[in-house]
Amino acid sequence: MDKPKVTPKDFFLWAFAMIAFYWSVFSLIALLFSYIEHAFPDALLSYVDPYSSGMRFSMASIIVFFPLYLYIMRVIRKDIARDPSRNDIWVRRWLIVLTIFVAGLTVAGDLVTLINYFLGGDLTTRFLLKVAVIVLIAAGVLMHFLADMWGYWKEFPERARYVGWGVAVLLVATIGSGFLILGTPGQVRLYRFDDQKVQDLTNIQYQVVNYWQQKQKLPALLTDLNDPLSGGSIPVDSQTSQSYKYSVKGPMTFELCATFNAPTQPGAMDGNGRSIPIAAPTEPMGSSGVDLYTLPWTHGAGEKCFTRTIDPERYPAFNKNAPTSAKPI
Repeated sequence: MDKPKVTPKDFFLWAFAMIAFYWSVFSLIALLFSYIEHAFPDALLSYVDPYSSGMRFSMASIIVFFPLYLYIMRVIRKDIARDPSRNDIWVRRWLIVLTIFVAGLTVAGDLVTLINYFLGGDLTTRFLLKVAVIVLIAAGVLMHFLADMWGYWKEFPERARYVGWGVAVLLVATIGSGFLILGTPGQVRLYRFDDQKVQDLTNIQYQVVNYWQQKQKLPALLTDLNDPLSGGSIPVDSQTSQSYKYSVKGPMTFELCATFNAPTQPGAMDGNGRSIPIAAPTEPMGSSGVDLYTLPWTHGAGEKCFTRTIDPERYPAFNKNAPTSAKPI
């Protein structure tokens, strides 16, 4: 009996199905790793992504690629049902064997990486959970495709359907857990607005201090900081398009206020690239003798005012007697 020929449709359907499957599995591993790292944070890590961009990308990948994999496999199995000889085409056998090979290689590589991190001082609980994730997922993939090679799913199609539904439910629960951690897209947008407000307040603080160094007095209004020559302008709240609140509290003390949507999120950064602590500082925000740019912008939900006092020794006035490079016309 002649072997069935592989058509371009067969090749691309199987190739795309395997790519979608690989992408889904790797994204699932990355997503579960992100959950483990979120549940067991490492104090040695100096930076935490406040928006969990890796987690979001893994979730998006699963949402797109796994349904594509299921749809393409449905098309392939319909073709096999119409023509059983399509079950023996070489591209199917090669890609299944390749998948088994890639799964085994991935397990070995991931275990080497995990052990390397563990020997470097990674947390034991995180290490054990990540190893469990790798072993369980790899074992499931190997068992599925070995059963496919041996014709098990063809002999028991109902069991194959149950396994498919079970995996789908597991993935939905996994992605749902991600939304519990990240919040809804609307909540993430509000967090981004809060970060922008901190960036703006840092910018305004810098301009107020620079104004004081130049003129030895605080600006009465924020509009006094506008400089048409340099093209500088005072930022406004991007969420409301309103100006930030500013008031003078003393000869060298001023206050900046903004309305925030939520408390400070883990990993949030200020305008100087420093991580903002979650807990409120114990040192009074308006105390003199401190570097203003080291004071945190920790906030809760609602309006928060930050009092800043300029230390003239840290921020001395500019020398007005210095010669200017401008020449009279």
